[in-house]
Amino acid sequence: MKKIELLAPAGNLEKAKIAILYGADAVYIGGKQFSLRSRASNFSLEEIKELVDFANELGSHVHVTVNMLPHENDTDGLREYLLDLDHAGVHAIIVASPAIMTLAKKLNCSFEVHVSTQHSSTNSSAVRFWKSKGMDRVVLARECQLDEIRQICKQDILPIEVFIHGGMCISYSGRCVLSNHMTLRDANRGGCAQSCRWKYHLMDKNEEISDPSNLFSMSSKDLQAVDYIEDFINMGVASLKIEGRMKSAYYLATVVSSYRYLIDKIYENGHATQNDIDYVKKEIAKAENRPTGPGFYQGLPNYKVQLYQDHDETVTQEYVAIVLDYDDKSSIATLQVKNNFMPNQIMEIFGPTIPSTKVMIKDVYDEDENLCEVCNKPMQIVHTKWTGPIEKHAMIRKIRVV
Repeated sequence: MKKIELLAPAGNLEKAKIAILYGADAVYIGGKQFSLRSRASNFSLEEIKELVDFANELGSHVHVTVNMLPHENDTDGLREYLLDLDHAGVHAIIVASPAIMTLAKKLNCSFEVHVSTQHSSTNSSAVRFWKSKGMDRVVLARECQLDEIRQICKQDILPIEVFIHGGMCISYSGRCVLSNHMTLRDANRGGCAQSCRWKYHLMDKNEEISDPSNLFSMSSKDLQAVDYIEDFINMGVASLKIEGRMKSAYYLATVVSSYRYLIDKIYENGHATQNDIDYVKKEIAKAENRPTGPGFYQGLPNYKVQLYQDHDETVTQEYVAIVLDYDDKSSIATLQVKNNFMPNQIMEIFGPTIPSTKVMIKDVYDEDENLCEVCNKPMQIVHTKWTGPIEKHAMIRKIRVV
């Protein structure tokens, strides 16, 4: 059986490389054209080519989202763009528009064409339809339940991709027009204002029934599918997808490495122990995050999977530094400061090959060899004597009880 793919998002080149280094088998990114998530940095063709070369060296793949639902004036340059992606060597494109799918196939591009979750494919008949159109993979709707995914996979029509982590839509995925109506920003053309997460005064005619000090919202909890990874592997799902092209490099490193650990444990031992699952949940909780739930995997979500108040994302400041380099002879580590921290403290390091490990951060010096009483200048380069595990691209964080 082919090993399941772990697919991670990336909003820029740095994040994409971090995701691959921390265990992603593939990353999905947006180009400058024809992509949703217009507020992400997105990639130029030169950056896409650089990322493809980087991924190829490490045995990973690059998928590019071409998932806008284009209007009449949005298609200029599409043919040339698809050919440019093909020339760059991308491994797949993720598409919502049948016209773009058909064009990519007519151009005989070498990349695979994956049907976007924007199509809300929820059954085997839809998957069979996409196969008849020559598509290579279907990304199922987030609204599919576990048994439904199992039944679809059992028919072995096309490779199936499912979401395992990240944001959920309060509406049926891809069908919401709140943003269009309230801000003239089209969610299906990359401009979603996430209007559901705004805070509202809830009125019954002229009477306010919401608490003015704790206003109403309509947001869903984020998806976290740690408990179902073994099920997906046993079903024969092809790819496990993490959502979040707007997320930080630290978030991606934490979430990707956690799921990577769990997947590898399942393949190594044939199953995941409860200790494995508890460990992964604890690791994921160390990233900046919103409250999580099972999405639709346990059935139709009830009120416990929604956030009606206090829905704001928590951005933690536990991530304090990244390892830029390490000299074996002198045992000196070169770090870049990310958040405020005090030297001579016990912290935690984790990296592409290092599991979370407690370490003592000793005296820290700036580039002029001045002793730092506190490290509180983001992006500052500092040096410290190091004992314990370390590797380039590893991240250092404060210890937080979760």
